[in-house]
Amino acid sequence: MNRDSVVPAALANLPWRIILLVMAIGGFGLVVLYSAAGGSLRPWAQSQGIKLVLFLGLALAVSRVREEQLKAVSFPIYAVLVTLLLAVEVFGFVGGGSQRWLDLGIIRLQPSELMKPAIVLAVARFYDLLPSGEIRRLNALWPAGLLIGVPFVLVMLQPDLGTATMILAGGVTVAFLAGIPIRLFVGAGVAFAAALPVVFASMHEYQRNRVFIFLDPESDPLGTGYHISQSKIAIGSGGVFGKGFLAGTQSHLDYLPEGHTDFVFATMAEEWGLVGGCLLMLGFFLVVRWGLNVGLRGRTRFARLSAAGLATTIFFYVAINLMMVMGLAPVVGIPLPLVSFGGSAMMTVMLCFGMLMALDRSHRRQR
Repeated sequence: MNRDSVVPAALANLPWRIILLVMAIGGFGLVVLYSAAGGSLRPWAQSQGIKLVLFLGLALAVSRVREEQLKAVSFPIYAVLVTLLLAVEVFGFVGGGSQRWLDLGIIRLQPSELMKPAIVLAVARFYDLLPSGEIRRLNALWPAGLLIGVPFVLVMLQPDLGTATMILAGGVTVAFLAGIPIRLFVGAGVAFAAALPVVFASMHEYQRNRVFIFLDPESDPLGTGYHISQSKIAIGSGGVFGKGFLAGTQSHLDYLPEGHTDFVFATMAEEWGLVGGCLLMLGFFLVVRWGLNVGLRGRTRFARLSAAGLATTIFFYVAINLMMVMGLAPVVGIPLPLVSFGGSAMMTVMLCFGMLMALDRSHRRQR
């Protein structure tokens, strides 16, 4: 603590502008959930508010971790989570037709959610250990491909296409930023494209239907395309300034399914309009930009790759959800972080946020 200040240095050195911005996004999410429940704190807003405070405390605790400690635990955490994913396949809890959770009695743990930031740290650590002269060789690609591929396949088996896509995107982003030559990515892309028929054939029927509806949304507007059709109606009916707080009809009359979870952006856009949607996207943009700047300021390769990967993980959450509710991508069950009801996505994003603050703190200490 400084002699001239009554505020402890540990608190004074935190990036309070970004913390307040994250809290503002989460607070706005509580307002949307309050409206989605018809003007009631229950069953969603009150529970979400408690989770927001708890996970913010988790992020602040993680911000005290040193960069060297993040390096040391990158591979062990990855190994533990792969083991837990294997355990899910053997005796995982089944809910909603999917086997994604481990029932620990007190809580139901979803290891695939924790794998999203873990894959970023593991791949970043691999390229941090790789000699610079090896980056343009095949040895720089296949170990990272194995690190990404194992959890990707295990999560696809659950089945959870959305989370598997997030794991793949996070790992590939770090590999790209590490300097892997484009030709290797092109080769991997060609191989993946050749395997698409096999991947598509191995999908569950509901997953294939989501792809068909994405390609032709109007083919079954009252069946498998109902979610997207009602989401577009809700977003479009909001206009520029929205219908007003608590004045939404699509969500309040139950036309919009999952209006408090995956399609919460449609609920918000109906009442707050284009202006509210743009302000929310601006808030997420500022958070992601801050995270990328943490990466640009990093003194080590691990810090640069980890920060950029964690920031883009938050970006993928937002981008995939917005594309999904607008009909620009298949429905893959990715929630809007800090706004959608639920604790899994909020926990993951707050972990990413906490590690970004930890890397930023390590950079300032080194400087």
